[in-house]
Formats: sequence, structure tokens, C-alpha cells
Amino acid sequence: MFFPIGDDQVKGGHKPLFSYTLIAVNVAIFLYEFSLGPELSNIFVTEYGAIPFEILSGADLYTLVSSMFLHGGWMHLIGNMLFLWVFADNIEAVIGTFNFIVFYLIGGIVATSVHIFFNPYSEIPMVGASGAISAVMGAYLIMFPASRIKVLILIFFTVVYVPALFFLGIWIVQQMVAGMGSINEMAEESSGVAWWAHIGGFVFGVVAGFIARGQYRHRYRYDSES
Repeated sequence: MFFPIGDDQVKGGHKPLFSYTLIAVNVAIFLYEFSLGPELSNIFVTEYGAIPFEILSGADLYTLVSSMFLHGGWMHLIGNMLFLWVFADNIEAVIGTFNFIVFYLIGGIVATSVHIFFNPYSEIPMVGASGAISAVMGAYLIMFPASRIKVLILIFFTVVYVPALFFLGIWIVQQMVAGMGSINEMAEESSGVAWWAHIGGFVFGVVAGFIARGQYRHRYRYDSES
């Protein structure tokens, strides 16, 4: 098992206020969800999670956004918030808070829409910030390919630095392999992971990253001591 725990920081630029606020909001909503107990928590998730069949029927369209702020358990929350903490701040620092808010929300909606495309008859609520975070990671790959990602290798209790291009390249290949497997085996729902939301969000992020790289290249300055 390996986890990203840091990266080279962009010097200057905008303060990543929304990136860190997102973490606080997601944690607060999960704590509220957890406090409801199993029965009410299930009702809460069903109400605000994105259910493909209902959305395609024109119902509960608000869940395209609300589902981004729900999580299925502690590890789901911690994993997503860790990736958000590592990858989001550099992008917000470069493109600004307002642009980042728009990018993040659209990325999450695109990711959910891709999941719905591959699971149109599903009545299982999709929850989690991973689709939007995948968009963040896709943009990061294009905007900061040479940035060093600080990775904790848990089994060896050691930390290594790897280029973002390598780390994120491996990550998206894993998602694509799993996504193709979910089509062949109809296993996406049984696995509990919305692989195609990850892939869809990442592709959107790559496109947005190319646009941002052209517009904001002059703002790229790394602090490799962080």
C-alpha cells in the first residue's frame, strides 16, 4: 500500500482557501452523517446520493452536486481527503479560487455523468468526492508533470519522492484496467467503486489542465523544499 502525503508547492499565487475549506466541509458532513446512526444514515445517503436511474428520469438532479460531499465510510473519506489535500492546492494557487470552484464542481458533475452513462439502470446511490478529485488529479498531471510527489510506502514504512507524471500515470492506468473489467464482468457496482467516474473526471481534468497550462504558465514556480 502506498499513499501520497505531500508534493512540491507552488510559490506565490492565490491562497488555496477553497481546497482546504472543501476538506473541512467534507469531514463535517461525514461526521453529521455518522452521527445519524445506520438507519437514518442510509436514508440520508439515499436522499442526497446520485442514483443513475432517478437522474435519467429527471428526478433529484441536485444530487449531481450533493453526492460529491457524502462518503461511505471512514477509509473512503480519509483516502479522498488525503488526495484532495495533496493535489488541489497547487491548482487553486495557479488558477484562482473562483476558477477552481467552477472547475471542481464541473469535474464532479462530469465524473458522475460518466458513471451514469455506464450504469443507467442502477438504483444504488453513488457518493464520494473521488470523481471531482480525479479531475483535480488529471489537471495536476498536465500542469505539474515534473512536480515531486512525496509517497509513503506503508509496508516498508518509508517515504520516497516520485514525479507526478509517474505517480498519476500509474494511478489512471489502474483505474482504466479496473473500469474495463467492470464492463466485461458487470462488476462495477458489486466492487463498490465507481471506476468510470474516476476515469471520466480524470479525462475532464486533463483537458482543463491543457487550457490552464496555456493561460497560466507564467505562475509556475515550485518550492521543492516543502
